[in-house]
Amino acid sequence: MNSKLLTTAHIVITAIMINAQSPASKLPGDPTLVSSKATLNKLISNDKGNFKYKVEDYFARPKASQFKISPDGQYLSYKEKDKDSKNHVYVKNLKTGTITKALEEKEDLIRSYGWLNKKRLFYTQDKGGNENLHLYAADIDGKNLKDLTPFDGVKIGFVNIIKDTDFAVVTLNKNNKQIFEPYKINFVTGEMTQLFENKDPKNPIDDYLFDKEGNLRGYKVLENGLTTKTYYKDLQTGKFNLLKSTDWKDTFNVMRFNDHSKNKDEAYVVTNLDSDKSRIVLYDLKKNAVIREVYSNPTFDVGSISLAGKNRNYELDYISYEGVKNETIPVSAFYKEVNENLRSEFGDREFYVVSSDDQDSKLLVVVDSDRLYGKYYEYDTKTKSIKLLLDLMPQLKEEDMAEMRPIEFKSRDGLTIHGYITLPKAVAEGQKVPLIVNPHGGPQGIRDHWGFNPETQLFASRGYATLQVNFRISGGYGKEFQTSGYKQIGRKAMDDVEDGVKYAIGQGWIDKDKIAIYGGSHGGYATLMGLIKTPELYTCGVDYVGVSNIFTFFDSFPEYWKPYKEMVKQIWYDLDNPEEAKIAKEVSPVFQIDKIKKPLFVVQGANDPRVNINESDQIVKALRAKGFEVPYMVKYDEGHGFGKEANRIELYQSMLGFFAENFNK
Repeated sequence: MNSKLLTTAHIVITAIMINAQSPASKLPGDPTLVSSKATLNKLISNDKGNFKYKVEDYFARPKASQFKISPDGQYLSYKEKDKDSKNHVYVKNLKTGTITKALEEKEDLIRSYGWLNKKRLFYTQDKGGNENLHLYAADIDGKNLKDLTPFDGVKIGFVNIIKDTDFAVVTLNKNNKQIFEPYKINFVTGEMTQLFENKDPKNPIDDYLFDKEGNLRGYKVLENGLTTKTYYKDLQTGKFNLLKSTDWKDTFNVMRFNDHSKNKDEAYVVTNLDSDKSRIVLYDLKKNAVIREVYSNPTFDVGSISLAGKNRNYELDYISYEGVKNETIPVSAFYKEVNENLRSEFGDREFYVVSSDDQDSKLLVVVDSDRLYGKYYEYDTKTKSIKLLLDLMPQLKEEDMAEMRPIEFKSRDGLTIHGYITLPKAVAEGQKVPLIVNPHGGPQGIRDHWGFNPETQLFASRGYATLQVNFRISGGYGKEFQTSGYKQIGRKAMDDVEDGVKYAIGQGWIDKDKIAIYGGSHGGYATLMGLIKTPELYTCGVDYVGVSNIFTFFDSFPEYWKPYKEMVKQIWYDLDNPEEAKIAKEVSPVFQIDKIKKPLFVVQGANDPRVNINESDQIVKALRAKGFEVPYMVKYDEGHGFGKEANRIELYQSMLGFFAENFNK
């Protein structure tokens, strides 16, 4: 019911755009550059005013969250926060009401957790944000705890739980740090068996296709870094035959086998081989032919489905995609009824089925909107009753929250650009307000979405609007739109952001003399480039785990991203090509620091495996060398973005102080 299917290839390519490795030292980077506690506290003190809401109201973790129903429907699991802000996992027996602490969060965050079977849970955890996730399993009473992947410097690629067994299939870069291979793990005993060998690191397998029984049915080879070759197993001969050979920019991804059909070779595939927008088709993998189109949209990519379980013979429940807002298309009779009942209850709010038991008798539903952080409900499919379980952020009143408004405008060269602006209530009263421009990360394949955003709501509570532009290279709007931003990072992609700012000013919403730019990852890079490219447009900027030097960024890729370096050259710039290397230098902020005239605040996680701390150190050191003071926050227990509650709160307190200081000069 709750499977939103993303392909491994999409996740890998998205991640690599912002990936690099931290240097090995006692304290990463140059600790002498980091601003003192006193300096940051002084910054925080600038956020003065009689505000109804504090940073903690938006960024303190909910008291309870991440509710899940056990496969047999007998237990309810959830995270609950203690007095030290640790989020432990508890299990409640729904018959007796007995509650047991199953998983204890200690120094490192429990990144994700879930049910393996009716008696056992899994969770993932890394060290200080280094993203080398380990997979753990424990019984629901916390006993028989095992690290299922107990290898230093090794990370999980994906985890595929085999229903009604004690096994999961996991991919690991255990034998060669550059490539991932599949293993079958008994999650009770910890016994591990390698299923397949990834023999050629120069032309590696970068994705595996398993059926619901855990049998390897296909794989993808990345040849020469740019060609994707999809192989599929002939069930009669056992041989893996070449099915498709495509350019890496094209999409042909097998999402799930159609186990509702008697045809064992039938699968749901998301593809754009014969279209600009990705669409879902039913495909016969043996015949290498489309059976029929399942769903497509003329404006947006479609690539997510949810299938029922064995109890309803794996029928297709619904299709979903990101349009202007989240869109769900009910397909099965079961889900059509669920959707109709929930829609009549929740109106135009968005809702998602996030957990269910194997019989779909009880569904856990999250309801939210642009003004509602989220509420958990339990829906009984037999009685049709709906019961509120928890309001995640009861302190945030919907009537006080700001509207996130979808926008659309033309770029200077004629492209249609989509985005969102969150407007504080002063705009409705005719006032012009300060603006925070917030370019997203990635940059390619990522986009901003409509919905509750704690950042934009926090900024609105201080009277600031927030602009989010899905500039060219963003995902979700088709192949042509995404590829139009390749080799335009720091250039036309920035033009689109600037055109969005001009659009917002033109609507009469914005005080053009009070505009800040802030972003994380590629958004941090875009912050630096915004201050360089159009310094007259911005009052100040906040660079959060952003790239400052494309050359050192490329050099610091870890081993497991090296097979994708040719793709990165096509998306960013080919540094082996003198002309493109020249462009890369022109759009590397560290070489353009003389153009930075407006105040800058830099923030970094010391263990960041995506954007090395050296990227932030470089820009801070270079600016300070020319007498330009830069407040610099580093957290030594964080990675690519802050996950710990206290760190997140301090970050946003400092950011608000920085904005207040510069908007009120």
